[in-house]
Amino acid sequence: MSKPIVYTDKGSGPVVVFVHGFCESKAIWNAFASALISSHRVVCIDLPGFGETPLVQEEVSMEWFADEVHALIKLLGISDFIFVGHSLGGYVGLAYAEKYSSYLKGLCLFHSTAYADSEERKINRDKTIAFIQKYGADMFTQSFIEPLFLLKNRQTLKNEIAELKSIAKQSSEKGIIATTKAMRDRPDRTHVLASSTIPVLLIGGRNDATITIDKLKEQAQLSSTIVLAEIDECGHMGMYEQKEKTLLVLENFLATCFK
Repeated sequence: MSKPIVYTDKGSGPVVVFVHGFCESKAIWNAFASALISSHRVVCIDLPGFGETPLVQEEVSMEWFADEVHALIKLLGISDFIFVGHSLGGYVGLAYAEKYSSYLKGLCLFHSTAYADSEERKINRDKTIAFIQKYGADMFTQSFIEPLFLLKNRQTLKNEIAELKSIAKQSSEKGIIATTKAMRDRPDRTHVLASSTIPVLLIGGRNDATITIDKLKEQAQLSSTIVLAEIDECGHMGMYEQKEKTLLVLENFLATCFK
């Protein structure tokens, strides 16, 4: 590891590793970790450039993030685990599954996708980079959080949105720009899902404009090991918008993986 990853490691039993999304931190999993530590060893990490983990280099990739996670896994003496990744965390999880599949008992893509960016999405990534370079990271992080939530959920979850904006402020400008480029340039990894021999859970919000449910339905057909959980009244932030439902789906998945 270039700089040690900051993480929490609580509980005992089968291991679950949680990886956050873009401009998030390990703190987004606090409620899930608290619910699971009575029966699982729960590791939550801050990817380099986010939360409390610094980024010391200019360029990153999903493969590089996967290597960083794997270095921590080995450091912690973990031989097998379930990888749960939100959005960006899911992209890292797919890269991890491609490189280190023997360590995985299961993979959960939490509002994430194996598809590469579309051309339109790549253009939007470039616009994000240009915006940050012109106006700074703070203005960006404070503007992009709220639209991740379904409109009808935003008032009810205003405190959670404020918390996420505070978390996003921890992200370094270098980390945001480098990771935006890495997301833009990541390859399609549908072959990872198609060839998977481990259980895979796709959690999708029916109202998610970022990772659409229709695209997840396509990916769920790639292998008989894939299960899709469609969450009603939910955008891109199911761990907040539908906490009880998504936690129950995940708990059932963990039980399947560790039979």
